[in-house]
Amino acid sequence: MNDTPEILVVCTHNAGRSVAARILLDHHGQGRVTVRSAGSAPGDDINPAVAEILTERGHDVSKEFPKPLTDEAARAADVIITMGCGDACPIFPGKRYLDWDLTDPAGKPVEEVRPIVDDIDRRAQALLAELLDQPASPS
Repeated sequence: MNDTPEILVVCTHNAGRSVAARILLDHHGQGRVTVRSAGSAPGDDINPAVAEILTERGHDVSKEFPKPLTDEAARAADVIITMGCGDACPIFPGKRYLDWDLTDPAGKPVEEVRPIVDDIDRRAQALLAELLDQPASPS
């Protein structure tokens, strides 16, 4: 792993879970990690409930859009977090893989999506504490 760990977060549509993880990892990483997200079958738009929750928490989602998964992004990553993309997620030797088994927020109201984003936030902080060898922030 280089001095700045690179994390790739992958889900199917790159519209909800992976976007939330990318934003939260980037926020908590405070420039000490590079984070990308992608989808095995990218959707058209960011999940509106996820966008609303992240915006409520002060995060800018205006520049986010679903992106396709590329071999280049996977090869550049030190850690690849998968979230339900199944066999579409590439496997590259020497990469660390984490599978975050999370409910898909697609079609769910904000009240049901909030705990999913909270879970992603906890996992993001725990991973960063490990990668950056520092204590996780209190939620």
